[in-house]
Amino acid sequence: MKRLELLKEVLPKLSRVAVLSHGALGGHREEMQESRTAARNLGIQLQSLQTQEPNDFPYAFSEMIKRHADALIIITSSFTSAHRIQLIELARKNRLPTVCGQALWSVAGCAVSYGPNLTELYRRAAYLVDKILKGSKPADLPVERPRKYELIINLKTAKQIGLAIPPNVLARADRIIR
Repeated sequence: MKRLELLKEVLPKLSRVAVLSHGALGGHREEMQESRTAARNLGIQLQSLQTQEPNDFPYAFSEMIKRHADALIIITSSFTSAHRIQLIELARKNRLPTVCGQALWSVAGCAVSYGPNLTELYRRAAYLVDKILKGSKPADLPVERPRKYELIINLKTAKQIGLAIPPNVLARADRIIR
């Protein structure tokens, strides 16, 4: 998983990463399994934490600190997205380098985000809807995975938590928030 690889580039001594999700992962099982495989290959221990409601956030972060997490990955869902400001503030307060899956998280203060370019996804969705409206059967259209991913670095947050982003990672960034 690219997010773990990015974390390892930014924090070469990385050994423990907390993964925060909502509930029992639901549709994110595949993402978590890919993360576990990548973690094994990189020599990183994953610490999975689930939250059911916003009142669970302080406990989850105290567990991360108690388990000596070096960094945090937040699994994007409608729940975590709705509470991203609170989650990012807790990560910043606990000085946890955080990687998220969408640009809007970095705009809100996540140190690093890497994920599909949503504008491109919406453009492809509009293209497929157009084909359907012109008579194509949905079953005849190919299933597509995202083609374009974007890396966004929030240098302001990185500085606040004492995280130095290596020049080679900065050079690959699609956008840098200062």
